[in-house]
Amino acid sequence: MADFIFKISPNIVLGSYTITRVGQYAQEYGSKFMLVIDPMLKEVGIADKILQPLNEHKIEYFIFDEINNGANTQTIEQALNLAREAHVHGIIAVGGSKTINIAKAVCSTYHEVHGLYEFVDGASPTVAPLPLICIPTTMRDPFIFSSFTPVIDSRSNKNRLIKNKDGLCKLVLYDPNLSLTLTENQTASMSIETLCLAMESYISQKATFFSDMIVEKSIEVLGYAIDGSDTLTVTTPSEVLLTQGGCMASLASAMSAPGVASLLAMTINARYRVSRSLVSSILFPYVIEDAAKFKADRIEKLAKILRAAPETATTEEAVTALCEYIRQKIAKNNLPARLKDLSISVDQLALAAEDAGELDLMNTLPRSMTSDDLFDLLKSAF
Repeated sequence: MADFIFKISPNIVLGSYTITRVGQYAQEYGSKFMLVIDPMLKEVGIADKILQPLNEHKIEYFIFDEINNGANTQTIEQALNLAREAHVHGIIAVGGSKTINIAKAVCSTYHEVHGLYEFVDGASPTVAPLPLICIPTTMRDPFIFSSFTPVIDSRSNKNRLIKNKDGLCKLVLYDPNLSLTLTENQTASMSIETLCLAMESYISQKATFFSDMIVEKSIEVLGYAIDGSDTLTVTTPSEVLLTQGGCMASLASAMSAPGVASLLAMTINARYRVSRSLVSSILFPYVIEDAAKFKADRIEKLAKILRAAPETATTEEAVTALCEYIRQKIAKNNLPARLKDLSISVDQLALAAEDAGELDLMNTLPRSMTSDDLFDLLKSAF
């Protein structure tokens, strides 16, 4: 087992209507902020709910919402230059992973004298980061609590990992009401992706007793969110349970590590702008079948916690039941079941597998794998 090192950072506030207190919390870090926000949130009225408490607390801000091409280096440089020109005291990021990754990269390099691409190419930040407040609008983010930030190198459309200094993210506000703007299909695919993220953390080489504990609770909560309770003992709304489960899965991922599905979903998204959650959902059963060859006991335990398999099931039966559970959820919600349904070719998948093989995350997968092994997995799901 890997050494256990636990740092309590950042502060996490989770509950309904927590965004109404963002102005109060922001005051602790300054009075002038850049608000990095997904442009889609303006259309659904979430932006106004963020701006009102900032206005009430006399917080100065300007909005950056030019995020059409994801967290690529061109967009990050544009946001970084604007933040420096405005001499902001911090950044508030509102949205999904791409929005938060842009904000993390800007905060990490804001005070640095070297150019952004030096850090994209592997240099470590040496100066204290700009304070960051994150307001996720989706239930999961594999990298929100991690020690690095995935970005897309605009020179190659490949993923790169920017190292973070400790204390980058000061506060994460989880408000379950923000997820109500998602469609049913989005909620379904992200729920499956969150289950996948939790399981990946459980079977990773970096897993610890502490990340295991968080994963097990995350799986239990997600199970109630997705399937409901057999009794009246669990009456918490599903959006709250999904947010709680997603927060715990994201924490476990930072303490342990993301796995094969998350890695490949990230590189496919970088090159072809295909939904990460759909790719992860499709790959999830195939990852389970592969991991069952050497982590079957762990998968059995999670299958029973999720109630996908009865307590009396054998290890083999539990693994099979979990795969069938995921595939049934995909079918029930009319989600794509094969990668070819996402209009991706085998040749494109080969490039994504090569990209994944170049990232340090390969060193924390459940077993030793090469880019060829990743490509074989992609072909099986094609």
